[in-house]
Amino acid sequence: MNHTPDDTEHDDAFLERELDFAERGIELVKMEGRVFLRFSGEVRYEGLRVPYRLVPARGVLAKPSKWRKMDMLARRELLEERATPDAIEALQTEAEEFVRDIAEEADDFGWDPMTFLHVLDELETSEPAEYVFQRISQRLTHAVEREQEERFAARTKESINLAEYPESFEVASKMGRKFIALLGPTNSGKTHRAMEALAKADSGVYLAPLRLLALENYERLQNTAGKEIAVSLITGEERRIAEGATHVASTVEMLDTKTPVEVAVIDEIQMLADRDRGAAWTAAVCGAPASTVYLVGAPEARRAIEALAERLEVPLEVHVLKRMAPLAMEPSAVRKLGNLRRGDAVIAFSRRDVLMWRDMITEKGLSVATVYGNLSPEVRRAQAERFREGQADVVVGTDALAMGLNMPIARIVMTTAVKYNGYEEEEISAALAKQIAGRAGRYGVHEEGFVAGYDDDTHQVMRALMKEKIPPVAATGFAVAPSLEQLHRISSVTGETSLVKLLKRFVHNIDVPDGFFYPRITEEQNERAEWLDTLPLSVAEKFMLSLVPISSRVPVLQSAWEHWALSLAKKKICKLTPPTRELYYMNLQEVEDTCRMYSAYAWLGYREPEHFPSIALAQQLAREASERVDAMLQQQNTAARQRGSGGRTSGKRRR
Repeated sequence: MNHTPDDTEHDDAFLERELDFAERGIELVKMEGRVFLRFSGEVRYEGLRVPYRLVPARGVLAKPSKWRKMDMLARRELLEERATPDAIEALQTEAEEFVRDIAEEADDFGWDPMTFLHVLDELETSEPAEYVFQRISQRLTHAVEREQEERFAARTKESINLAEYPESFEVASKMGRKFIALLGPTNSGKTHRAMEALAKADSGVYLAPLRLLALENYERLQNTAGKEIAVSLITGEERRIAEGATHVASTVEMLDTKTPVEVAVIDEIQMLADRDRGAAWTAAVCGAPASTVYLVGAPEARRAIEALAERLEVPLEVHVLKRMAPLAMEPSAVRKLGNLRRGDAVIAFSRRDVLMWRDMITEKGLSVATVYGNLSPEVRRAQAERFREGQADVVVGTDALAMGLNMPIARIVMTTAVKYNGYEEEEISAALAKQIAGRAGRYGVHEEGFVAGYDDDTHQVMRALMKEKIPPVAATGFAVAPSLEQLHRISSVTGETSLVKLLKRFVHNIDVPDGFFYPRITEEQNERAEWLDTLPLSVAEKFMLSLVPISSRVPVLQSAWEHWALSLAKKKICKLTPPTRELYYMNLQEVEDTCRMYSAYAWLGYREPEHFPSIALAQQLAREASERVDAMLQQQNTAARQRGSGGRTSGKRRR
């Protein structure tokens, strides 16, 4: 039998009176599409009086439509079943436990518990008490997290002040240093002048952006005419330590900030502005422990150098050098492979395109040297040597040619002016265009250097870029990367050991008073940190692993890195064994990646020799892979020339 709404309300009121609901603190409520019971009561705890109106665990009775269809007897039986003294007592007990927990946690932070508990008497909801308790607990948890976040942020700010960054380099900050800036375009002789000063000094260090440049200048110092110099080579992946060494050639990240020397040369100083590696140049300028520090690079770095010298209170001499051989645009684009000449450097911006152009040019009868970033320094140098000695007519390469690798290039030919920046294809900057173009016209070899685009569009873009004024490197916001000591300091004041959290605090919470120095981390380091935090590793181990120089975009290399990290987490000794698959059966890409993997293992070995002891084997295997890459490039060149000449190969380039 169906009841009208008025009948139902009348019956329910009668049942409430019959069952003494008012006296027992019970309500029958219809709300939010539910018919339910609500119990009222009060919790007293250490001076607190917390009233509540809550729905017990089995307090929801039915939907209104179903409730109306029930006869009065059925409703009464259901109410008697649910509104028992045991149910009232159970809710009272739950409420008391909840109030106690909230009050104690709030008290830990000096908060009034009623800030969170007052809603127990005010909420109009059909949700059972357990859900109400969960929501209040979450609110308290979020408040605690906010409070902790504010405390940790404040403690982090107190623990690290970037205005004091230069003082963290104790030796350099206490020395009477002098800066000499040698600024000029490519082929202005600036590096030559700096290296002459370094060779004459009784002790010194050369800091390079690339292993290749460190290696070149290591050999240059060894072969200084009229002076026998004991020089060591130190890069992330290699150590050649000379007994009694007075000089060191190293990559910039490997700067020894503790050992005073007479002269330091910091090459490519405009790299201060580099998005991922600029912090290494900031550290070198602030921390190079040399009486005289030569800052060598592009003219656009002048304002930045002046600002740093002023901030560090170091006297500065600036010498602006001019290019020694003139550089000019060709009147028109190259347009045809047949218009390429001996002494040309053909530039593309990907490995695939370099190899494609290499094959097309070789098939036209010209011998080719090949240079791109994936090649090891040894292979790049061997390829450059072939071009220098006339065994190759043309060099085809990426913008890896723009830094180091002194070669007798007569003309730069750009196949494109568009490069992938890691996110999208974009037109290259005027700075990069000029640095690449500047490789043409080697002083003492050519009277003049030339630049051209292969097609008309690229030619016009290059003409415009060569005329464009390069913006100066910013004179503030110098990048500072976190050190392990800084991360330990943050960890000590926050108690956090998550690398992601520590890096985030370094970037967002340390004190950056005027923004002159600015905290930076790379995206790749942050991505690695998230995975490393899942492993049982110390902060020091996670930080070290986050810096391994290996590409996460190459699956085989990423897999090797993960294997090393897991081995270290399990404290297993990870020895290398010679590969089961011989290099001879691998393709070019696989051998290149193998070489990079062994180099990265050596990098790890120098930092964790106990767990990665096969350093010598890694270096030997990397050398063998390099030699195999070089041989494969030569075989591919020969095959392409034979295809192009019907089996006949052209002679060596004449000089």
